[in-house]
Amino acid sequence: MDIWRNLDWSPLFVSLKTGAAATVICFFLGIFAAGRVMRLPPGRKAFADGILTMPLVLPPTAAGFFLLLLFSRRRPLGMFLFQNFDIKVVQTWLGCVIAASVIAFPLMYRNARGAFEQVDVDLIYAGRTLGMSEFQIFWKVILPEAGPGIASGTILTFARALGEYGATSMLAGNIPGKTGTISQKIAMVIQDGDFKTAGMWVIIVLLFAFTAVFAMNLVVGKKIKKKRWPG
Repeated sequence: MDIWRNLDWSPLFVSLKTGAAATVICFFLGIFAAGRVMRLPPGRKAFADGILTMPLVLPPTAAGFFLLLLFSRRRPLGMFLFQNFDIKVVQTWLGCVIAASVIAFPLMYRNARGAFEQVDVDLIYAGRTLGMSEFQIFWKVILPEAGPGIASGTILTFARALGEYGATSMLAGNIPGKTGTISQKIAMVIQDGDFKTAGMWVIIVLLFAFTAVFAMNLVVGKKIKKKRWPG
């Protein structure tokens, strides 16, 4: 019990803050991107989908490398942000959020797009017949019908952002109490040979992961009438 009392809980707080912020960003960007891609012609849709899904198949360290090149103060974008807005991304909590958002975004986008594709187009035509604007159709017809997919995408996005390690360590580093996340803490204490502390953090991550999957199943299960397979 002493190890629990003496445990530094800052990695958990940093991870939760990062996961929450990244989920909010991915939620709106993922829904927007999925809605836009759905309206593209097949060729452009395949290209855009490949670009938006790329972080899902890239090694996180490769994505982190590209982000580091992009936001470094020696590069145009990083220099512009720092000199004009005093915004520093590398070695900051903002870097944690950006890295987690980039890695988790494809999960939100793919789930949102899959949910939108399941919406009955007759409902959209009915909304237009009733004189609803495209904005009203999206928020009052499409989004409620796609609710289960959106909900599962949101939960998976949070879980992925919470456990992100590779890109975060590349872009934000491992500053205790600032950018040090649970995943980075586990890697660090294992390198020091402290397997007991690493095990404690692994248990915490497992609990959060199971809770996320369980919550996703509950949310989706309430909205989708599942057919019972014959025994």
